[in-house]
Amino acid sequence: MQLVTIDDIRAAAARTRDDVLRTPLIPAAWAGKLWLKPENLQAIGAFKVRGAFNAIAQLDSQVRTRGVVAYSSGNHAQAVAYAAAQHGVSAHIVMPEETPGLKVDATRAYGADVVLCAAGQREAVAAEVVERTGAVLVPPFDHPDIIAGQGTAGLEIAEDLPDVEHVFIPVSGGGLASGVGTAVKALCPNATVYGVEPELAGDTAEGLRRGHRVDWSIADRNRTIADGLRSQPSDLTFAHLQRVLDHTVTVSEDQIRSAVRDLALRAHLVSEPSGAVALAGYRSVAPVGWAVAVVSGGNIEAALLREILAG
Repeated sequence: MQLVTIDDIRAAAARTRDDVLRTPLIPAAWAGKLWLKPENLQAIGAFKVRGAFNAIAQLDSQVRTRGVVAYSSGNHAQAVAYAAAQHGVSAHIVMPEETPGLKVDATRAYGADVVLCAAGQREAVAAEVVERTGAVLVPPFDHPDIIAGQGTAGLEIAEDLPDVEHVFIPVSGGGLASGVGTAVKALCPNATVYGVEPELAGDTAEGLRRGHRVDWSIADRNRTIADGLRSQPSDLTFAHLQRVLDHTVTVSEDQIRSAVRDLALRAHLVSEPSGAVALAGYRSVAPVGWAVAVVSGGNIEAALLREILAG
């Protein structure tokens, strides 16, 4: 199995430079020697645009004319819909019925054809859409182009804070942590890289302890408020995670809610629960030295944000 390299990530950065926001590092002195990487500031409110633009940009022009298909609980859906629209490509997006309405509506707003499906059926339904339309699948994490695109965030971290000592990254399907971890390990080899998951969806942490992927039921993973972290790594992303993660951290639902609240009230950043787990993980570990926590997304429904802020 060939893993993504720093050269792949550098090529992705050059390829997507005009399409992706280079997010800054924001100091969070209220939390310690911490910097936040606010990927919630991307055009669709999450880091997923990085991988989507890189993957679509690499499709042959004749392939692009057939359109693209994606399956996602929300942020990858919006990213592919947005990137496809920017490239003038049709997009068909398969989303689980339990996806927050905010994310479904936003995906449709980019012009995509949204197909809702039952829990656990999105990959099968996406395959049916590919068969019916002849479009090409752009997976949420299980592809080198996606991993390399997400890794551009890690390239920016290393360039902006070369002396970083700790990097905290949310983990779900593992594309972001695979890419960011690869970049950080290549450019800041002394940095410690942490993958952070909800306790209620901690399959990667268990898998890395056991030395192989483990399967958690959809019902178990759907218990977490962090709806963007309910996927499981693929063979490809798990191999990357084994190579680049030094530690995994699992955080409680209360810790996630507290992190969302503090990002809003103290950092003035709107974060969805999935985007706040890295801050929760940082607080759980409380490392010594300069750290970066990736705020991976900010697509949260207003009612849920009000509830969390109310405490």
